[in-house]
Amino acid sequence: MKKQLIIGMLGLLLVTSVQAEDHVLAAARDGEAPKDVPAVLELSLQDAQNYAVERNRSLKNASLAVQEAYAQRWQTIAAMLPQVDGSYSYSNYLGYSATLAMGGTEVNINMPNVGALGLTASVGINGQGIVGALLNNIAIDMQKISLEKSESELRGSVMSSYVSVLALQSISALLDSSLVNIQDLETMTQNAVNAGAAEQTTADQIRVRVNTLKNSINSQKRNIELATNSLKVLLDVPVETELVLTEELDKVMSPDRILDLLGQNFTIENNLTYQLLAKQTELAKRNVHMAGWAYGPTVSLAYNYTNQQYYGEGGMRMTPPNVVQVSVRMPLWSSGKRAAGVIEKKIAYEEAKNTLSETTDNLQIQYRQLCFNLTNAYETYMNEKDNIDVSQRVFASATNKYKYGTSSNMELTNASNDLINAQSSYVQAVLSLVNAQVELEKFLNNK
Repeated sequence: MKKQLIIGMLGLLLVTSVQAEDHVLAAARDGEAPKDVPAVLELSLQDAQNYAVERNRSLKNASLAVQEAYAQRWQTIAAMLPQVDGSYSYSNYLGYSATLAMGGTEVNINMPNVGALGLTASVGINGQGIVGALLNNIAIDMQKISLEKSESELRGSVMSSYVSVLALQSISALLDSSLVNIQDLETMTQNAVNAGAAEQTTADQIRVRVNTLKNSINSQKRNIELATNSLKVLLDVPVETELVLTEELDKVMSPDRILDLLGQNFTIENNLTYQLLAKQTELAKRNVHMAGWAYGPTVSLAYNYTNQQYYGEGGMRMTPPNVVQVSVRMPLWSSGKRAAGVIEKKIAYEEAKNTLSETTDNLQIQYRQLCFNLTNAYETYMNEKDNIDVSQRVFASATNKYKYGTSSNMELTNASNDLINAQSSYVQAVLSLVNAQVELEKFLNNK
């Protein structure tokens, strides 16, 4: 019966180890980034954010940190659960005989070879172990909050990069159409020069405008390439992958979406920074309890089973086959070490509470500042959007008037410069607005 028990326990340990290995391998497979990336990747803003979350390696590390915290908690709990160890030993005394003196008579006792099979089961529980398991629960919550914060920051970065590409593409298309118009003027003016109806200086000035627009277009194309590559880095796709952004800029920069965000209430418990500090404060409080349990007892229970098998004649069975041990250990004196440890943790707890209180006040101020930033960025965006529409109309009007000889070359030059300046200001306004929107969305963390 005892042999069957031992065989059964060994079988259970083998199955458990195999399952644990399978779990580790599965976790490793889950951590691998997918390698298959299509040559052309069409993505909406939501698709791009989800794609980045699925592939980002830093985010995978944060997810693995959560799994690591779970493993650490189980180690703490398992340390308080029964621990079973098995052993086997074989002793060969090489024919030695022990001599035992009894009443003046010496008796030789053979020392046969002996094999010993042992089984030890033990469990020890104390207050620090129980509090330690609770501390592991807090650590898991903190890792989850850090994971959520990392994901939120990644989604915000993808949105900023995505919108940057859309804004630059929009400006590039506008400049392309403007270049076509002014190139027509260049051709018309050069024909007039060839016919003797205009001076070469006028044609040269138009050529300067053409070259200026070309330089601006080339600069925008380089900026688009840079912004697209930045987005590819966030998506973790090869540089040769072609990205097709299916979202429209006006839809992403929807006024209704901005106004809805400004109308949301601030619930401080939703803020990830507050959640993390609150957990740190709770952890500091638990550490006080942990230090206090250094004064507590440790209760241990152990069972030992030993089966000795002698190979030969003789031998004395001095070891009992079954032993049960119960012990209670109580700390008595540590020269003030435990007391100092409790004081240290209490001070750390007070510091954590002060930090949490100060952060709570600062978050209220930060919320108002972020709302102000978004409102200001939105107003600037609307003004710059109107300015670029006006500049485009003025440039088109100046082009037509110049074509029919009712405006000067200076008027056309000024209109062209105003259009280039307006597009630059518009791009900056778009980026400022999306960054302000992302910061407020991350701060509110409203699901």
